[in-house]
Amino acid sequence: MELLPHRYPFLLIDRVVEIEQGKSLSAIKNVTINEPFFQGHFPNQPIMPGVLILEALAQATGLLAFSDMGDGHETKLYMLVGIDKARFRGQVVPGDQLLLNIGLKRNMRGIGMYQCKAMVDGAVVAEAEMMCSAQERQQ
Repeated sequence: MELLPHRYPFLLIDRVVEIEQGKSLSAIKNVTINEPFFQGHFPNQPIMPGVLILEALAQATGLLAFSDMGDGHETKLYMLVGIDKARFRGQVVPGDQLLLNIGLKRNMRGIGMYQCKAMVDGAVVAEAEMMCSAQERQQ
């Protein structure tokens, strides 16, 4: 919570399980039935919206980027600037533990490109390439 500006109900990272600064990160999101989006998506068959899986992956990229910034993260926001090759390969439902794997592909002119995978029980449920950029935080 120190590194990400997100808060409930939009903080989608529960725990970082592994990090190699500047290279890779693995984090967990425990998906529970009391998530606010399940009330409407879908009431009789709750499925985590794909856009929120992508948001969880984007938040994990922010954690990886901020882990390498030292105290610089206090004045920056890490903003999503692009998503490519997004694919959804399975559903995420209450009770699932979403494992978020992020790898830095390259960093050019302050824009990081990340390979992102979301997995449940060892199976890929979503993947994408994401581009993010650090920007000055407005006070």
